[in-house]
Amino acid sequence: MTRLILVRHGETHWNQQGRVQGHSDTSLNATGKQQAELVAAALAREELAAVYSSPLQRALETARAIARRHHLPVVAVPDLQEMHLGRMDGLSLDEMRRDHARFFLQWRQGSGSLKMPGGESMEEVQARAWPAIEHVLERHPGQTAAVVSHNFVIMGLICRALDMKLSNFRRLRPATGGITVLDFKDGLARLARFNDTCHLGKA
Repeated sequence: MTRLILVRHGETHWNQQGRVQGHSDTSLNATGKQQAELVAAALAREELAAVYSSPLQRALETARAIARRHHLPVVAVPDLQEMHLGRMDGLSLDEMRRDHARFFLQWRQGSGSLKMPGGESMEEVQARAWPAIEHVLERHPGQTAAVVSHNFVIMGLICRALDMKLSNFRRLRPATGGITVLDFKDGLARLARFNDTCHLGKA
């Protein structure tokens, strides 16, 4: 069995403010740094073979906290970075509703094929991120690897691993610092933990 531990990065100021963030390279805020250390402590007893991460700072900072405990390097993988949100990047939900009302309605009802204006669709995110995960699985058969990534990426990966329709991604809401565990055996994935935040306490 090969175990994949998916971690969403810790909180940023934009998370705190309710702003969507894609390729904008935001860093962890004080709460996010605390969350990263709490995630690292929660995974301290795991026998990690490797730690992979999106190249965006908020993910790298979280991954480094995990990797330090295991004396491992962090391997940055460009295809694990967040969805390219185009003109939506940095907007609050209220701003999206006000300034992009038609698109916002289509997005809320869409299947995953709808592209962000000037950006990507969920289908495109899933299509680029899944091969990166396959590469991790191929490199670490019978081992455990941690992957630190982002909201939309993690939702897309879970849907793909569990053979769920991508339109179900909206039902999955990984929290900052949340831990999801997928176990792979004989070509099938089993969801062992989803969005576990018990380790965060009030952080």
